[in-house]
Amino acid sequence: MGSVGRRRGASSLVLLCAMAVLTTAGLATGTAYAAPVAPGPPAAPLPGPDGKSLEQVRKDIDELYRQAGTATDAYNLAEAETKAQSDKIVEIANLIVAGKERIATLKSRAGAAARAQYRSGGLPPGARLALSEDPNQFLDGADRLRQGEKAASDLLSELDRTQTDLQRYAEEASERWQKLEANRVKQEESKKQIEEKIKAAEELESKLEAEQKARLIQLEQEAQYRAQTAWLSTGAMKDVNGKATDAGKHAVQFATAQMGKPYKWGAVGPDSFDCSGLTSQAWRAAGRGIPRTSQEQLRLLPKIALKDMRPGDLIIYFDDASHVGMYVGDGAMVHAPRPGRNVTLAGAGSMPIKAVVRPDA
Repeated sequence: MGSVGRRRGASSLVLLCAMAVLTTAGLATGTAYAAPVAPGPPAAPLPGPDGKSLEQVRKDIDELYRQAGTATDAYNLAEAETKAQSDKIVEIANLIVAGKERIATLKSRAGAAARAQYRSGGLPPGARLALSEDPNQFLDGADRLRQGEKAASDLLSELDRTQTDLQRYAEEASERWQKLEANRVKQEESKKQIEEKIKAAEELESKLEAEQKARLIQLEQEAQYRAQTAWLSTGAMKDVNGKATDAGKHAVQFATAQMGKPYKWGAVGPDSFDCSGLTSQAWRAAGRGIPRTSQEQLRLLPKIALKDMRPGDLIIYFDDASHVGMYVGDGAMVHAPRPGRNVTLAGAGSMPIKAVVRPDA
């Protein structure tokens, strides 16, 4: 690595260490420092490929990866729905097997009753007694006849109900199979979009020289710094001083322990994560199951006001809720940014915030 690369790496390390120190202090005291750490001094402008400025290349790459993130969320949701449909189909199949076994048992009982009636000359014992001239035998036979009629009626009713249930199970299974296939198609479409966007972004990056790549990282840091500074200037963190719950502390500890591991779309650990894979697994480690995707996390988890935010809460980003990070205190969050980057700390306001949700409300 050249001197420029070493300076860029040192700047990144200082940024991460400073934010980590603030985060540790915030979790212990509940105090929100929220001070952004400025990147190193701007380097001389470098041109990008194809006549574009390097800043425009950065924006193009960011947009491609953000589109890949949107497709990743759709892929993850389709995958979760596919698993749910598969599990339901297995459940229905077990019900069908049990129903067929029940029908076989009922038919066997009905056959035994029919054979007994045949052997007795076509009349069940109760009927013969009911026709007896002996009053006592007649009353006993009439009661047996009523019992036999009820038993036969109950048997036929149960057989009819079981057959109706089987028909319903078969129809439901067919519907589930259709949904399963639809989800499979969604997965394939999302996978194709993800791969196309990532390939396009990687092709853009592959055209950069080593010094341009180092400068690109600095441009990313500068853009995040500007966004965080602008966000803080609104007074967003003025009243934020919530302390983490025990579950929240466990979730934050899990998430921050993954720092340095690579982003990989669709991954839920242990060696790599996508953004919602990191947050869902962190809360699973804390004993709380939450939705798998950032969009479902937004839809199903309780929303809270920004001023009430505390470590462990999830910050949903962008209008389409395509990204999520976990607030760790001091105006910082931990997240899995995008392909080619590792799980890291960043300013909570370094991207457009859509909402804050709480897994342990």
